[in-house]
Amino acid sequence: MSKIQYYTEEGLKKLKDELHELKTKGRTDIAKQIAEARDKGDLSENAEYDAAKDAQGLLELKIAKLEAVVGNARVLDNSKMDTSKAGILSTVKIKNVKNGMVVSYTLVSEEEADLKAGKISLASPFGRGLNGKKVGDIAEIIAPAGKLQFEILEISY
Repeated sequence: MSKIQYYTEEGLKKLKDELHELKTKGRTDIAKQIAEARDKGDLSENAEYDAAKDAQGLLELKIAKLEAVVGNARVLDNSKMDTSKAGILSTVKIKNVKNGMVVSYTLVSEEEADLKAGKISLASPFGRGLNGKKVGDIAEIIAPAGKLQFEILEISY
């Protein structure tokens, strides 16, 4: 059983769109590949047919996993969020205590994480280090570069 994950409306829509794409276009494409391979003759020695069947199995596995994720997905209502501390879907402005660099990250589920867009997973070392912290707190985060300290400057939703 999958655990419940929280998403933005945009993130959940993206997952549902991907699932729809896999179920429609993905299945159609695989069916065409299987039909083409089947038309080439003896299936017992047809590597193309075997590859298409394997691809079909992988596609169905991906669809099943995505259906489980979507089935356990919940959209959070930002108006009911506790803005006093960092949590899922909060945007946290932090300052590196050592070098003074200031950055902002939005804490999201693993599936929505995108570092280029400033979205980090709540399950990542940074996400775990920031989760539950309040403005003014110092978050200690264990990273490959060692222990880093960040001051929480601002929390918003």
